Amino acid sequence: MGRLEDQLASVLNKRQQIAKRRQLVVNSANAIDFSSNDFLGLAQNSVLRKRYLDELNSLDTVLGSTGSRLLDGNSQYAIDLEQQIAKFHGADSALLFNSGFDANTGLFSTLPQKGDIVIYDELVHASVHEGMRVSRAGRLIPFKHSDVADLDRVLIEIGYSTDKNVFIAVETVYSMDGDVAPLVEIVQLLRKYWPERENGYIIVDEAHATGVYGESGRGVVCQLGLEKEIFARLHTFGKSLASSGAAVLGSNTLRDYLINYARPLIYSTFLPFSSLASIKCSYDFLECGETLAIQRHLHTITRQFREAIRLPTGTLLPSDSPIQGIVLNGNAPVRALAGYLNKRGFIVKPICSPTVPKGQERVRICLHGHNTIEQIDSLVSAVHEFFNVEKHNSIAPSASALEPAKL
Repeated sequence: MGRLEDQLASVLNKRQQIAKRRQLVVNSANAIDFSSNDFLGLAQNSVLRKRYLDELNSLDTVLGSTGSRLLDGNSQYAIDLEQQIAKFHGADSALLFNSGFDANTGLFSTLPQKGDIVIYDELVHASVHEGMRVSRAGRLIPFKHSDVADLDRVLIEIGYSTDKNVFIAVETVYSMDGDVAPLVEIVQLLRKYWPERENGYIIVDEAHATGVYGESGRGVVCQLGLEKEIFARLHTFGKSLASSGAAVLGSNTLRDYLINYARPLIYSTFLPFSSLASIKCSYDFLECGETLAIQRHLHTITRQFREAIRLPTGTLLPSDSPIQGIVLNGNAPVRALAGYLNKRGFIVKPICSPTVPKGQERVRICLHGHNTIEQIDSLVSAVHEFFNVEKHNSIAPSASALEPAKL
């Protein structure tokens, strides 16, 4: 190997020594999924699969988009799909991106004008950070996770009489903690300082809420009736909608601005027709009400999981969403619990720092519309058994008398 490869190998070895080296793995086909973001189970829905294949066969067009959307990649099919998405979510317009990462990066790298201020939840998506990092914003200020009082402190500190635009960046459902942002309170706080919306704007990432919350899966913003209060929304399709890509929802002016300045859109080959057709079929599925029963079941098994789980040590994160987290101290206990559950036939993953803050390592458990009540009971039993296994006594006390989980 050359000098550079030696250097790269050395860095990887250091990461290996601290048990943080990432690797690509293939899940067992026979294991039960408690890890993926396929919250509605649409990725394995046979009815949706048939409709998708029928839609593909009905398209009299090329396979790929053949280019950037500003060159040859645009189509009436894409424009019609954007109008369908915008109408479904109660927005003026929608603009498709190749991924949620591209959408957030494009939005936050271009939207703040020179000297503007972005205030962001400390746990907001990495893609938001990537966009902010190359933006023209004058200040980037975090506030404590979902802490409205701390957000208020920041607004007072910057002086709400500022003539700069102030953007507040949050998610509705957070990807690692699974909790839902206090969006109503955030809107009320912002309107206290800017009642006429002069220069205070909220941007919401609905990636993990799409399909799960709101009527027919329209998201938290629609569930709360806040469509007119939010400047921009992001919805992704690679989680609950069994597809790929994302859309930024907002005004027609915002859409036109992003078409002109968002580099991930301008300089990327656009989504192929196979992806557009997949997105369309998933939205048709939502609109027809065919996911309503799945949504209800999903929230039912979420409640069941939380009511049944008992932890003699550690913490069950306070989440009512399908994303649940068991926090144990240190990487080793988290990996031990995940490994034990994997051997029992459950697909779960340990989440370690720096993905989550040090000391907040957890086993992330995602529930799905295709999970049965019996599977939930089996998972809970396996977690309880883990704490009873003698070889794990060094990282967890005996659980002969299990106590309710700490919430």
